Amino acid sequence: MNSYSNSRKNKFLEGLPIVSVESPENDLTLRCKFNFSYFDESQSVGQKFSDWEHEQLIKLLNKLKEYCREPLECWKKTKIGSGQHRYNVLVEYGAFPHHSEFIIPKHVPHQAVWSRFRLDQAVRLIGFTIPRDFHKKQHPGTNEYFDSNTFYIVFLDKNHKFYPTEK
Repeated sequence: MNSYSNSRKNKFLEGLPIVSVESPENDLTLRCKFNFSYFDESQSVGQKFSDWEHEQLIKLLNKLKEYCREPLECWKKTKIGSGQHRYNVLVEYGAFPHHSEFIIPKHVPHQAVWSRFRLDQAVRLIGFTIPRDFHKKQHPGTNEYFDSNTFYIVFLDKNHKFYPTEK
């Protein structure tokens, strides 16, 4: 019997993850997802990533990282701010706001449930989800399943122009 021990191999094996996507305590399926495939930077009222300063982009990525830890439903109920200035993190508008300074992009599905994430003061992340009745429904062309826990990002709105309100 060989009593030889390979410490590098043992260290490597000890570092491997033992978590499974199928573990009952794994909540991967509940966590929301962000998708940038519908991102529209063509409208002058919105911004491109290159229009945002480095610090703003870092804040955005940190917020997305935080938001991904919970389902979208959680963020619809979560409020931020203080006193009488408490706002929901995620608000669903349903239809595209008629008073928006943005224009509906033609590449966004007509069933889109338009929504916004509040990032910071006037800064918003604008996008849509699919209606709940599509959730887990099979797409006839791709045979993949719809997921209503995905937020499709369409606009960066650092000046609150998607759903302007009077002050």
